[in-house]
Formats: sequence, C-alpha cells, structure tokens
Amino acid sequence: MTTLRGDARTAAMDLLRDYAATAGVRLQAYRARPASIMPPTAFVDVVGESLAYPSNVLPQRTLRVQCVLVHGLFDSGEAVDQADPFVDGFIDWVTNDVHAAGGNTTIGVVEVEDDPTWVPEWMAPEKQRTYFATRIVLEVYAAG
Repeated sequence: MTTLRGDARTAAMDLLRDYAATAGVRLQAYRARPASIMPPTAFVDVVGESLAYPSNVLPQRTLRVQCVLVHGLFDSGEAVDQADPFVDGFIDWVTNDVHAAGGNTTIGVVEVEDDPTWVPEWMAPEKQRTYFATRIVLEVYAAG
C-alpha cells in the first residue's frame, strides 16, 4: 500500500539523488536522519501536513517535506561554491518534474535557507560536528 506521505518522502529523495547524479555530485541521500554524515549528504528531516475541506468533499492535502542538504564541515568557500549551483540546479530540476510524487499531485520547492552552523543534534555528542547545510522545503499538493 502506498501513502501520500511515503510517496512525498520518496519523491524528495529520488529528486535529490537523480539531480545529484546528473550534476556529477556523489550525494548520499536518506529517507530519514542518518546514523552518520559524510558530506555531501541529504535526508528528510521533517514532514508536516495541512488539510483543507472545501465544500464537503475529500480533503485537499498539502505536505511540506523538509530536507537537509549537508555540504561540508563549515561554510568555507568550497562548501558555498558547491551549494549555490546545486541548489539553483535542483530548483530547476524539480520544476521540470512536478508530478514526481504521483500523477494526482504536484511538487515544488517552496523554501530554501542556508544554515552555516547546522549540527546533527540527534547524534551522540562526540559524533556531532558543525556543518554548512541548506534546508530545502518541498511542498506536495494533492486534491481529494
């Protein structure tokens, strides 16, 4: 059985993996928080959802899939030089595949924000490092 949330999570990672392969970036991509990080790494961090019920019909669902893209250990020139073209290209890549989460859905990048002091807080303290990362939010819309 497929689910919209699962399809949205899978689409986010597939889009990141496919774009990275096209751009020649050896990206590690995970559907959830990884046990270790070897940049460049991307993963789904948070999935949120809002529902609307227009005119007593099935709900319109809007999911926000927040992905973290880890570029390097800090915001060095090298990490920034990798991040900027990757994010620009990824936005275009997603725009060209709006049905990646399913035929009755649309997906698009709706928010991008760099975090030059991102730390994987779920890891044991001795494994935590400060990374330069970008949070990318994909929105998936499905009408009932």
